[in-house]
Amino acid sequence: MQRILLAIFILFIFSCTTSEKNPLKDFDFTTHFEKSNGTETPTYPEVITYYQNLAEAYNEISIQEMGVTDSGKPLHIVTLNPDQEFNFEKIRETKRIILINNGIHPGESDGIDASMLLLRDIAQGSVKPPKNTVLVVIPIYNIGGALNRNSGTRTNQNGPKEYGFRGNARNYDLNRDFIKNDTKNAQTFAKIFHLVQPDVFIDNHVSNGADYQYTLTHLFTQHNKLGGELGNYLNTQMQPQLEKSLKSKNWDITPYVNVWGTTPNKGWAQFMDSPRYSTGYTTVWNTLGMMVETHMLKPYKKRVEGTYELMKSMIDIVEKDGTTISSLRKKAFDELPDQRTYPLNWKVDTTQTTQFTFKGYEGDFIDSEITGAKRLKYYQNKPYAKKVSYKNYFVPTTKIEVPKAYIIPQGWWTVIDLLKLNQIEFETLEKDSTLTTEIYRISNYKTRTSPYEGHYLHYETSVTKSNEKITFKKGDIIIPTNQRGFRYLLETLEPEAPDSFFNWNFFDTILQQKEGFSPYVWEDKAKELLENNKKLRIEFETKKKDTAFANNWYTQLDWLHKQSNNYEKAHMRYPIYRVLR
Repeated sequence: MQRILLAIFILFIFSCTTSEKNPLKDFDFTTHFEKSNGTETPTYPEVITYYQNLAEAYNEISIQEMGVTDSGKPLHIVTLNPDQEFNFEKIRETKRIILINNGIHPGESDGIDASMLLLRDIAQGSVKPPKNTVLVVIPIYNIGGALNRNSGTRTNQNGPKEYGFRGNARNYDLNRDFIKNDTKNAQTFAKIFHLVQPDVFIDNHVSNGADYQYTLTHLFTQHNKLGGELGNYLNTQMQPQLEKSLKSKNWDITPYVNVWGTTPNKGWAQFMDSPRYSTGYTTVWNTLGMMVETHMLKPYKKRVEGTYELMKSMIDIVEKDGTTISSLRKKAFDELPDQRTYPLNWKVDTTQTTQFTFKGYEGDFIDSEITGAKRLKYYQNKPYAKKVSYKNYFVPTTKIEVPKAYIIPQGWWTVIDLLKLNQIEFETLEKDSTLTTEIYRISNYKTRTSPYEGHYLHYETSVTKSNEKITFKKGDIIIPTNQRGFRYLLETLEPEAPDSFFNWNFFDTILQQKEGFSPYVWEDKAKELLENNKKLRIEFETKKKDTAFANNWYTQLDWLHKQSNNYEKAHMRYPIYRVLR
């Protein structure tokens, strides 16, 4: 009798414990999207509450606060691992990780709803849980934009009824901020990214641009830029597998239609994702990245369902190819630092194109009834399927010699802080030291005439080089390039790179001359300079053969000043120094 009572007591305790651990097991996890028959998306608080309840009900799901955003609200990650292990160091020992980002532009809310459905369905068993792949989801990245809810700003878009705004709490477009980190959102994303270290990254979006038949388009990172065997795998295996998988489920998909102001029936070039963009940033860390771009004019319900199926297909690919992906990523990290040169800028390779059948709509330019000018008109009653040329091969236009290390004076702490944020390894000089380094001078650059994401961005930057002995101070830092952050260092510290810290205005103080001259004082000193330097005098007379130079007295004096010891060394001298191999 005592044994029976003991067994009943243990059973009672066990059932109570189980009930307490999963008090929401029988909770109705029907989403707001489903309740509205696919016409609405939930608010930010509703999304977070949903995931909190899901994590409470299912032990294979965890939700964590990861850091602040410009909105004042915390950024979360939701992790699904059937093994119930949420230590990422341990996870990486045996599994691959897919990081899914949603709501970077909260008006493009398809991924927000699709991810809620996917994690629920896996947890409840209606979708087979992955054995060797862990999913990490950012529920809504742009929280400030999600809180700025409206029903009008997505002028081109067919649903949902209400949605968030593209700009964040400080009106930044977060998909231009991954390398410069102006926002707290981006700073917290870097923290998440380096914690998770994903093998595959998916960023869910909705397109603008042309009209065509597809609901789904994909924008994989540019495979030549990713480079090596990893880039080749992305282009020849991962992308075709995704397309084939979706086609088998009656979901056609096409490369992102990078066409504006005209029809795509003649083909187009692939979008080049530099590190300001999410997939450009993740590529810097050898992560296989893609954006999902659903088509704006398709019904919201269909767009969400397509995003859902795409993510399921990607999970299947990672499950099948996980060992290959891990091996190729490791190889890229091991081999990249041995490169002697590194490509910074790219252009379309006109000798190679990919041909495929594109399903579009006929379009034409007709007279506008409003302006009287020509306007683009698509005819959805005139669908076509025709061969187009997709220019998805690129070649480098600028290559640099990879240095052994960079040296950054400690005064440039804003840059050093970003290196720390991205877990870049460096050493600090323990005493004043004189070293021979390669020095850049900014020889030319152009600047946007209108503001762009809080900056007046530079572009088409070029440099001249020289070798000099420089005395560095105790506390300055030396950064070896032979490290995990190899690509990050070259993309940010080389001024000619499109998203370098120089081009994002981190070093604009060197572009302004701090000391000058009074012409009436310098005239006498310049005369003395010419009298004592025959070589300079000959060069000066040669330059005066140029009419514009000869007719501008101040330009002549300024040129002479720049050849003298009076001219400040810091002007136009890039303040990051290269230690060559």
